[in-house]
Amino acid sequence: MSQNNTDNWDTSYEWKIIALLSLTFGLVGLDRFILPVILQDPNSTMAMDLGLTPEDGGMLAGYLGMAWGISAFVMGYMADKLGRRAVLVPAILIFSLMSAFSGMATSIIMLVFVRVIMGLAEGPVASTGVAVAVEASKPSRRGLNNGIFQCMISLFGLALAPIIASRLLAIYEWHIVFMLVAIPGVIIAIVMWFVIREPLKQMAEQKEGGAPAPGMSMKSVFGMFGHRNAKVAPLTLMCAMGGIFVIAALLFAYLTAPDVAGGLGLDSFTAANVFTAVGVGGAIGQFAMPALSDIIGRKVATLTSYILAAVFLYAFSQAGPESTTVLWILLFFSSMFNFAALAILAGPVAAEAAPPGMLASMAGFVIFAGEFIGGGISPIIAGSLATDYGLRAAIYFACCGLVLGFIVALFLEETAPSKVAHLHMGKEEATPPM
Repeated sequence: MSQNNTDNWDTSYEWKIIALLSLTFGLVGLDRFILPVILQDPNSTMAMDLGLTPEDGGMLAGYLGMAWGISAFVMGYMADKLGRRAVLVPAILIFSLMSAFSGMATSIIMLVFVRVIMGLAEGPVASTGVAVAVEASKPSRRGLNNGIFQCMISLFGLALAPIIASRLLAIYEWHIVFMLVAIPGVIIAIVMWFVIREPLKQMAEQKEGGAPAPGMSMKSVFGMFGHRNAKVAPLTLMCAMGGIFVIAALLFAYLTAPDVAGGLGLDSFTAANVFTAVGVGGAIGQFAMPALSDIIGRKVATLTSYILAAVFLYAFSQAGPESTTVLWILLFFSSMFNFAALAILAGPVAAEAAPPGMLASMAGFVIFAGEFIGGGISPIIAGSLATDYGLRAAIYFACCGLVLGFIVALFLEETAPSKVAHLHMGKEEATPPM
């Protein structure tokens, strides 16, 4: 059934692939974000066994983020060139194996090596996943489907991971926990191989003489930056990812560290329960705001998300340990709006700025910039600030990044199909007949 005809859209494939992508990205989140929890959980001996500090935790998150960013761009281009299946399925297998190997690490050097490879494998899931989701989605559901797909990294990685890790660590050693969470990815990779389609190859076969589909040359790569959002989106996404990954890397330490170390002194289970606000809020934000941006526009949704995320995160930094309910609510709203900005920018904004045939490449470049700086360098800086000035300094650093993201997002160009069509109709009505 032709995907070019929206009246005969293949909704069966659409929902099938969105479900698989959602589970895959959820596992990416689980494998990626369970490390800080295991590292900082009082029931875990990982930090003591490997001699790791909070600064090392920020460094590990940073290196993984930088590897993720580089790979998202490079392998996004390869997915446009070679096909979705050839990139996506091996990536899922490799990041799952690296999760298991994290449990086998015997030194910080080995752990860094494993986590960098994990980042290289997870990057393609982000960029190629956005392309697959957009290609499978009816245009009117583009934001909604990207929201469903992307919100799972928050739900699994930041809502479920703290609960899963804290409970498993009460029973098993940290080595075993890493290995247990690696198993589902292998199953998903096998299923994905048989389900995923190759629209670019179908386009090439339909062209007379088998001419290559667009997006197959390096000239196309250098030419994909013509749209204003191709330049603005990566800059502002750095700020959204900076806020998210600073919190992901250091929040558990902030919640559990004693007052003398600048923390709130919560016990492990209570801290894990508060931490779930990041995942629950993030999942709702990543789902709801991209869907809402289909209606109100990408720019308004992004600007609103940034400023509210900054306000709630600052309020969280001023709250004490007396009421964990207050902490949860403030963290919930901050995460909801922070992840909303990320999902809009890395999903529909990136896709709508891409030239034909360059969807994965464009998404990969936007994610590369956001991950390398926001997900890579920001946690390293924040970890250093936490070591020198206390853990609350890392939260202030994330707040400043969100404010900067709002300022940069002012330069975005509106691309939501409903808004663009409305503006186009308005211009036609305003133009007098010749």
